[in-house]
This record gives sequence, C-alpha cells and structure tokens, in this order.
Amino acid sequence: MPVKKELLEILACPKCKGDVEEKEMFLLCKKCKLAFPVIENIPDMLLDDAWKISKAEKNEYKHNLKL
Repeated sequence: MPVKKELLEILACPKCKGDVEEKEMFLLCKKCKLAFPVIENIPDMLLDDAWKISKAEKNEYKHNLKL
C-alpha cells in the first residue's frame, strides 16, 4: 500500500527540505540523491537510515526492512 496522498504532500526531505516523490518502497529526494525507506506504510525519514538513490535503484527500489 502506498503512502497516503495527504501525507506525501506534507513530507519533505529532512536534509534540504525539498519535495520527495514515491518510488516503489522508497521516498526519493532527487536533489540530495537520497532514498528514504517506507516500512509497513510508514516513511522512515531519518537521515541515518536513508539509502543513496543508486543503492535503491540497484535493489529495484525494494527492501526487506521491518519495524
């Protein structure tokens, strides 16, 4: 299940405060080249947990993370 549209509209990258977009199991900040995992429909927006977009792309925007 994707992130709710209302939540996606108010979320911002914690590093640059820019927009994020949903791609499979991640929210992407293209400016910072960061991919924030969405775990059980909950976005993990912690910078320490973010992946580089290149890593997420190599994993086809999928992860096996759990809460």
